[in-house]
Amino acid sequence: MQGRIIKALAGFYYVESDGQVYQTRARGNFRKKGQKPYVGDFVEFSAEEQSEGYILSIEERKNSLVRPPIVNIDQAVVIMSAKEPDFNANLLDRFLVLLEHKDIHPIVYISKMDLLDDLSSMNQIRKDYQAIGYDFCYSLEELLPLLTDKVTVFMGQTGVGKSTLLNKIAPDLALGTGEISESLGRGRHTTRAVSFYTVNGGKIADTPGFSSLDYEVTEAEMLTDCFPEIAESSQACKFRTCTHTHEPSCAVKPAVEAGKIAQSRYDNYLQFLSEIQNKRETYKKVSKKP
Repeated sequence: MQGRIIKALAGFYYVESDGQVYQTRARGNFRKKGQKPYVGDFVEFSAEEQSEGYILSIEERKNSLVRPPIVNIDQAVVIMSAKEPDFNANLLDRFLVLLEHKDIHPIVYISKMDLLDDLSSMNQIRKDYQAIGYDFCYSLEELLPLLTDKVTVFMGQTGVGKSTLLNKIAPDLALGTGEISESLGRGRHTTRAVSFYTVNGGKIADTPGFSSLDYEVTEAEMLTDCFPEIAESSQACKFRTCTHTHEPSCAVKPAVEAGKIAQSRYDNYLQFLSEIQNKRETYKKVSKKP
């Protein structure tokens, strides 16, 4: 039989197939191969009605997240607050770099819009990100249609209202605001279930709150690819390895000056590039020590 893992808890994997859910375990040969099934995996499994089933094989994954371990994700809703805490474009771009690198479609959702006295600044930010091609939502009405037929994870730093949003999206869970994240996998204890929930014709899952992000981007060219508008302009750069900082005949810097690339996005690109280069230099120094 074939199906998809929708929940993992205490060594058991719950596989959904043709509208039914089967309780399974992973065979020992996965451990020998260094493999482990995760929520989101498409698997082949055996199961009889009155007995525990076994996962036989795991299909190749298209992407994965580590915290918590979820694979084969279609999109991620990045929740940023308008105030309390204030909107942070640098943190948003860190999330977007992570998602672009993982080939996960990002959706930006702004919470606490009612706390803003003036919408003009946020409307300009929304316009800039929509011009890049990102979905940018202010309301549940805008967000819900985007969840249909997709596997969606929700992410955002602590305090932005992620649990409140999930509670609005999935009221049928009948959980208090503080319980939602734990039910979906965020709790402090490692025994908490990591699960998918069916909502609006798609599946949703939670991810932990983040205080910082460490993405797996280690080269300047990889970083360029994670900024779609910079990647597009870079096609006209003279040098394929252009870092868009000091090289002659760079096409990115003129695009910034012309307003085709938002200055804040370019500034964040430069900061992330500096962090990558500093990490590399630190690694070289450490590796040279006797």
